[in-house]
Amino acid sequence: MSDTQELDPTLEAAKVAPRVKAEILSEALPFIRKFHGRTIVIKYGGNAMTDPALQQDFAEDVVLLKLVGLNPVVVHGGGPQIDEALAKIGKKGTFIQGMRVTDDETMEVVEWVLGGEVQGDIVGLINHAGGKAVGLTGRDGGMIRARKLLLPDRDDPTKLHDIGSVGEITAIDPAVVKALQDDQFIPVIAPIGFGEDNETYNINADVVAGKLAEVLKAEKLVLLTNIKGVLDKNGELLTKLTAKRIDELFADGTISGGMMPKISSALDAAKAGVHAVHIIDGRVPHCLLLEILTEKGVGTMIRSY
Repeated sequence: MSDTQELDPTLEAAKVAPRVKAEILSEALPFIRKFHGRTIVIKYGGNAMTDPALQQDFAEDVVLLKLVGLNPVVVHGGGPQIDEALAKIGKKGTFIQGMRVTDDETMEVVEWVLGGEVQGDIVGLINHAGGKAVGLTGRDGGMIRARKLLLPDRDDPTKLHDIGSVGEITAIDPAVVKALQDDQFIPVIAPIGFGEDNETYNINADVVAGKLAEVLKAEKLVLLTNIKGVLDKNGELLTKLTAKRIDELFADGTISGGMMPKISSALDAAKAGVHAVHIIDGRVPHCLLLEILTEKGVGTMIRSY
């Protein structure tokens, strides 16, 4: 983090001349006009969820986007909080190809943490910043139907990994989300689905955000991460990607581990008609506004064309 980012942001803002502030607002106007009334699905996770200053920045960004006429929908993760809760009961989280292995005991913790503690904090932050947020899980309004996920092995696709109560989406009914948007609320969604026999499934939050963006015909899908964006093997940021280039990065191992479900869901959303998918650095203050309402991006963009 740079020296300027460590200073009191209130003092820094006070030093900005009124003319410069006006120019900044003027720069945002074309983007506000272009995206007015459009849906923006935001996957919220990483450092932005655990750093108090970044939490406040995120909440303010979401509220501002709503106030200027965009329709933000937040899908949140909670990996660090789940790990912390598991540690308290003497369990350690395990992962296969970036997906959390979820036994029955872990599922209870996941449901409590995501649908309770984490979601309550996010809703509270947005409401405190002047918005009207409502927390949902995939059970609410019958939104996210799922079935058990059997994960194909990366090296041998004929081998399937059983990772417990982890689900893959079979259908999304966005009616409850649309109803909330129409009433000027900001939906905040925990990635928990339900099956045919009313069983509960933990679903990767990036996947939920991607599928929801598809169903809502979102203008943008924005995924907050703990890194600059998608990096090449030399650690350099790739600012723009195509489907062909992403396939190459998968093949040569550049994209691996926890980034795999994130990039896969981003690519699927772009192919399904979401105009642009942004994988951005959630450690940058006000990263949402920088990415959506200015020319200065802070990550990687995958376009649908």
